Amino acid sequence: MAGSSTVVVFDFDHTMIEDNSDTWVVEQMGLTDSFNQLLRTLPWNSLMDRMMEEVHSKGKTIEEIAECLRRVPMNPRIVAAITKAHALLGCELRIISDANQFFIETILKHYGLFDCFSEIITNPSIIEEEEGRLRICPYHDSVSSPHGCHLCPPNLCKGLVIEQIQASISEKGKKKMIYLGDGRGDYCPSLKLGERDHVMPRKDFPLWKTICDNRTLIKAEVHEWSNGEELERILIQLIEANSTESNCKTP
Repeated sequence: MAGSSTVVVFDFDHTMIEDNSDTWVVEQMGLTDSFNQLLRTLPWNSLMDRMMEEVHSKGKTIEEIAECLRRVPMNPRIVAAITKAHALLGCELRIISDANQFFIETILKHYGLFDCFSEIITNPSIIEEEEGRLRICPYHDSVSSPHGCHLCPPNLCKGLVIEQIQASISEKGKKKMIYLGDGRGDYCPSLKLGERDHVMPRKDFPLWKTICDNRTLIKAEVHEWSNGEELERILIQLIEANSTESNCKTP
């Protein structure tokens, strides 16, 4: 959106939805024991690809996985916040998540939110047509092009992605970024935000606790939230305030 003055970037699991989409599918498909055993030996992204292999071997179809995902809970106030933010002039919404494309898109479409986002950056997924198996791939290839960040898992550095977004939006004029997240993987991108930006960590989750340990490392303004009502109120206030500020500066 060329005229956007605010770019809002959402994490997905435990930020937009009230659960972890990966473990939700694992539990719903009865694979918790296998998951816990392999968790000691495989990186998370590779483990989820392995879990989808086991789902397929149990005779479960892609549609059964999708139906499982449609049961993932999302707070109605967060649905409202995303819908309102999308409707506000000068606001662009994106997602950066360590889940995967199929899980995220299925859930967003179920809640009528898919068209609200201009970009979804996550681990790619492929449906093998012949076998009907879902494959989960890494966003960053740790072998051919490792990202080199010690804060992030090998398959996705959200901080690197934030820097790429910052570079792309800086070419279109000054914009503020609002980043919403909850987990350890959301700390690296939070460190990349500037003084004009805002970070919204979910209270009592790992990102919030890490920020609280040394708040001086975060340049952006910090706005904690605990539930959907608080997320909606704070997010819309920040977007509207930035819109007003941008309009005042327009000659």
